[in-house]
Amino acid sequence: MCGVSIDQTPPSGQTRRRIYVTGHRNPDLDSIAAAIGYAELKSRLDDSSEYVPIRLGDTNAQTNWVLEQSGARKPDFLSHVMLRVSDVMRTDFPTAGDDDPVRTVGITMAHQDLDIVPITDDSGRLVGVMTERVLAHRYIRESRSTSSLADTPTTVAKIVEVLGGRLLCGDDGTVDGRVWVHSIDPATSDSKIAPGDVVVCGNRLEAQLQAIELGARVLVVSNDVAPERTVIERASEHNCAIILSPIDSYVSSRMVTLAAPCGALADTEPLTVDPDDLVKEIAEQIKDVHYRAAVAIDRRGQPVGLITRSDLVSPAPRRVLLVDHAEQGQSVPGVEQAEIVEILDHHHIGSIETHVPVTATFDPVGSTATLVVERFRQNGMEPTRESAVMLLGAILSDTVLLNSPTKTDRDAVVVDYLERALGIDAIEFGHRMFQAGSDATDVTAREIVRRDAKEYTLGSGEKISIAQIETVGRVLTGRIEELREALDEYRGSSDYRLAALMVTDILGQGTELLVAGDLAGCERALDGKAAENGTISLPGVMSRKKQVAPKLLSGL
Repeated sequence: MCGVSIDQTPPSGQTRRRIYVTGHRNPDLDSIAAAIGYAELKSRLDDSSEYVPIRLGDTNAQTNWVLEQSGARKPDFLSHVMLRVSDVMRTDFPTAGDDDPVRTVGITMAHQDLDIVPITDDSGRLVGVMTERVLAHRYIRESRSTSSLADTPTTVAKIVEVLGGRLLCGDDGTVDGRVWVHSIDPATSDSKIAPGDVVVCGNRLEAQLQAIELGARVLVVSNDVAPERTVIERASEHNCAIILSPIDSYVSSRMVTLAAPCGALADTEPLTVDPDDLVKEIAEQIKDVHYRAAVAIDRRGQPVGLITRSDLVSPAPRRVLLVDHAEQGQSVPGVEQAEIVEILDHHHIGSIETHVPVTATFDPVGSTATLVVERFRQNGMEPTRESAVMLLGAILSDTVLLNSPTKTDRDAVVVDYLERALGIDAIEFGHRMFQAGSDATDVTAREIVRRDAKEYTLGSGEKISIAQIETVGRVLTGRIEELREALDEYRGSSDYRLAALMVTDILGQGTELLVAGDLAGCERALDGKAAENGTISLPGVMSRKKQVAPKLLSGL
C-alpha cells in the first residue's frame, strides 16, 4: 500500500496556518492513530494549511508497540493551545549593531514605521533598543545647548558616512568634542572652539583657518565647495581631518550628531520575553513600557521576534481539529481560547463549545479510526502504510478484536479492507498487540489508574473518572489491593466523586471494576450488582463507552 503524493505547496503569497490535530488527554491508541491518519488526509486535501498531529500525554504500551510495528512517527507533545509569544510576534524585523550610526537606525525606523529597533553586539546578542523617545529626548536637549559628542563618541569615518561626504585629509579616529557652526567674523569674535571639537563652516577661508588653529579635530566644509590648498595643508600640520559635505552648514551640523553610535543612546534594559511565554502573561508588561513593545530572545540572548501593542489587538487564535473526543475536560488545555475547525468523534456529543459553526461528526461506530479510513476511501485515496497499520490497530483495540458491543458492521468492513491492503492477518496482529500492551509488569499502579482515565461531568456538576486497562488473561489479579489504594489516592487528589478502573480480560471477555468513592451509588447505577472488597464483577462487559460510562452518568 502506498499513499497518494500531492504537492502541498500553498499558492503564491498565501500563508499556511498550522492546525493541530489532537485526540484526548491520557491518549489511547485510537486517539493517537486518528490524529496521525486524519492529519495526513487533511494535508492532502487542503494545501492552504499545515495539519500537525499532536498528543496530550504519554502513549501507553499498546500504542508504543503499534508505533514500532508501523514505523509511524510518534506525535509531538503539546502542553496547551493558549497563544504564545511565538504565535503573534513578527519575525521579520530590522536590528542594528551597537556601533551603527544613530541616523542609520532612525532612517530604518521611519521607513518601516517602527517605534523600536533592537540593538545587538558583535555576537548578535541583544544589548538594548533604540526608541523614538530616546531620539526625541536627545534632540530636545540639544535644541537648548551646544551639541556635543562627549557622551556619545563617534569616529571620523562615521561622520563621513552620515554626511554622504568625502574625507579630504586626515585619518580615521575617535571624535568626542562639541559641534559648532562657525558663522561669525573670526576677526571680531572670541571663539569658543576648543581642541577636539567638530567645526562646520562654509566657503570662508579665515573661519576655516581659525578653526584649525584653535585645535578642531574635524573641519566639515559645507555645500560641496572644496577648501583652498592652504587650508588642507594647515589641517595636515595640525592633525585636523577635513570632510567635504554636500549639504549646507546647518543640516551638516545636525547630521554630525547623528553619527553617534546607537549603542550609546540605546535603552540598555529593554523588556524581553521568551517565545514560549503566554501572551496573556506578558500583555500588561508591554502596555506598561513606554515604547509598547518587547523583544523575544532565544537562549543565546539573540533577538528572534518583536511583539508590539498592535500585535496584541485581536490576535488570531491557534487552530485545533479534535478527534476521538468532544469533552472540554478531556481536550487540550486552552481549547476554549482556540479556534476549533472540526470535530471527528465516535462518542456522545460533549461539552466542547465553538465560537463559530464548524463541521462536527459524531458517528456511532466502534472507533474514530474507522471514520478516518472511510474518509480516505470517499476521497479516492489510501493512507500510507504507516498510517494504515496505526488505524488498523486502533480499530482492533477499540472494538477488542471486533468483539466489543460497540463494534459495527462498518468497523468490520474497514478491518477487512486494511487486512487485504496490508497483506496481514488482522486478528493475529491484534492478539500480538494486546499481549504487548497488557504487560503491566513494570507499570506502577499509580500509572495504571491514571494513564487511560477519562473524566466525565455529572448533572450535579460533580466529576467522575473511568480508566481502563485491557489484559490477556487475569494477569493483574495479584495486584488488586495495590491498584485499589492507587485508585483511592487518585480520587482524593482530583476531588472526584468516584474513580473507577476497568480491568478488562479480552480472552475471558469480562471486566473487574475497581471503585473508589461512591461505591453504593455505583452499585445502584450498575443494576444493583454487588461489590466485593471494592470490586464489581461484570461478565461480558468490554466497553467503557457503551456499557459502563452511560450507566454511571445516568445513575449517579
